[in-house]
Amino acid sequence: MSNRHLARTIAMQSLYQWDFRGKPVPAPREMIEFNIKEFAPDFDDQGFIFDLIDKTLDRIAEIDEVITKYAPDWPIDQITNVDRAILRVGVYELKFAENIPSKVAINEAIELAKTFGGESSGRFVNGVLGAIYKDSIARGDIKEVDKQPPKPKKGEVDEAVAPEAPAEDKKE
Repeated sequence: MSNRHLARTIAMQSLYQWDFRGKPVPAPREMIEFNIKEFAPDFDDQGFIFDLIDKTLDRIAEIDEVITKYAPDWPIDQITNVDRAILRVGVYELKFAENIPSKVAINEAIELAKTFGGESSGRFVNGVLGAIYKDSIARGDIKEVDKQPPKPKKGEVDEAVAPEAPAEDKKE
């Protein structure tokens, strides 16, 4: 499990607990610290978990409005706590986290839904976040990070920067 995926998992679990406990303001730091110690005691994320939770909670009303708009058949209080926590993290990263590529935000949320949600959670989360993403693209509301060409995966060669083969190796 990658460090960022683990951090998102702990953030989602903490948001789930925050919601379940009646949404105390501010979110209890000791709850988040407990989850870090419980699920990743040696993990140093340089504050990514706290940052993700704090920024999600700072925009919680806006995020919940977006979820309501794109899941109109599911009032926010009727979405399961787990799916709601996953969607909140996903919507924050998709719409407001300028340094997180949209497809990464969507894929991470789907993976969390498949792991922690119910049988149809992955499809539900994919449907909601996919619709938000498609609308953003249609409006031309594209994050700068999404405008960059994708980086080659480990072991792949980026043809744009790959050296040209020597002349004697070229077929004529």
